[in-house]
Amino acid sequence: MKARSRFCRRVEPHSLGFQLLSRSILIMAGLFILIGVFQYFMMQQFSYDKKEWGIQSQIRSVSPEIWIQWKEDSSRGKDDVAAIKSLQNNVATIAFIEENGNVSDLYVNPGYPLPVPRLSKQEYREIFETGKMTDGYKIIRDEKNNLQMVICLLVGPADAEWGIVQATVDLKEMLALQRNSLTIYVIGSLIALIVGMLIFRPVLQRTMVPLSRMVNTVERIHSGNLDERLPNKQGPVEIDRLAVAFNGMLKRIETSFAMEKEIQAQMRRFVADASHELRTPLTSIQGFLEVLLEGGADKPDQLQIALESMYSESERLNKLVGDLLALARMERSPDVRMNPGNLGELIRQMEPQLQMIAGARRIRFDLIDDPAIAVDTDKIKQVILNLFQNAVQQTDPMKGNIRISLEKSAGEIRLSVQDNGFGIKEIHLPHIFERFFRGEPSRARKYGGAGLGLSITKSIVELHGGRIEVESREGKGALFRVCLPLK
Repeated sequence: MKARSRFCRRVEPHSLGFQLLSRSILIMAGLFILIGVFQYFMMQQFSYDKKEWGIQSQIRSVSPEIWIQWKEDSSRGKDDVAAIKSLQNNVATIAFIEENGNVSDLYVNPGYPLPVPRLSKQEYREIFETGKMTDGYKIIRDEKNNLQMVICLLVGPADAEWGIVQATVDLKEMLALQRNSLTIYVIGSLIALIVGMLIFRPVLQRTMVPLSRMVNTVERIHSGNLDERLPNKQGPVEIDRLAVAFNGMLKRIETSFAMEKEIQAQMRRFVADASHELRTPLTSIQGFLEVLLEGGADKPDQLQIALESMYSESERLNKLVGDLLALARMERSPDVRMNPGNLGELIRQMEPQLQMIAGARRIRFDLIDDPAIAVDTDKIKQVILNLFQNAVQQTDPMKGNIRISLEKSAGEIRLSVQDNGFGIKEIHLPHIFERFFRGEPSRARKYGGAGLGLSITKSIVELHGGRIEVESREGKGALFRVCLPLK
């Protein structure tokens, strides 16, 4: 409310509200000017046409004989004729022009001190030939630079000489009336602009309130509150669309920040776990070397034990480095060579190797002759070996049962590896594919595992456009399912 009241009290010169208000006033002023100019000239033309039509009507109402008689004896006047009297009240001068060019001044208004206007002989001749003026009237300026309207009309009976009756109208009063009308229009327009500005300003400010709220919200978001969102039901469609778009952008930014934090956290865990995993075999090798340097090399039994232990630790170290490099290569520039292959045939070819890894454990194969599927054979072999070795680690050496199955379902091939081993605790399931994660560290260390096998497996499956799932209950074994698309 404080922001709103502050916005309503003043409009800054460079603000959007001020620009809208000023431009609206300018547009209204421009429209008033155009309307005023158009109205002035149209009213002037209408007044001239109306005056011309009225004077000509009055001239026509007088019979041609009267005009001829008045021309012959202009000193007598014809004030007794009502039509002529009415005409005299509306004009400044009346003249009669004969065809031979003679001009007779019939009437001059006492208030008109100037001579009766004269047109050119050519203009009079055109009236005799055509019977009328080209425009019906002519606007001229007298000796005092005042505008006068000259109206000419051809009159006369059919069996007599024709003549032109010329009437002059002083436009002083008409122009004064037009100027007064224009002045009233200008004053009315200014009043309308002022009233419009006074009315439009609060309306505009009220319309700008949602935008002002958005600005305040964005300022709060800028200060660090990324959880806040803009209200998207404020009324104006454009403001709502802007709010929806801005909220979508904020959501993506917040998601990006969250992902960045998660990646940083994962990187810190990765560095810590990798350092720990690398440190363990290095510490073991260093310890045996110290034993040998302190005299153990002279004792054959201690020397043999030390060498065998260092070789085992170096193998473990080499495998760990190899797994890390494999993960790094898959993330940086994954190299997957897809070729048509048959997973059932591939598993049958690996059967002797799997039997050797399983030892006394029983293996059951439930395979189908699946259609050709595009896979990287070497990487899929690694997936099978990783899942199988994980099953071996989780099962009893003598009572363990491992089942490898292959089935087709809903446009995909499902490869499953199931065991009857120790199972996975429920709290460990969400983290089972994380790097260096080991649900039972002691069991994993026994088999040389560093917690990278399942992470590598997941990366390979995703490179094939598939997914990997796990189902397990503690003490009931585990089921890993790899789903690969047929196309």
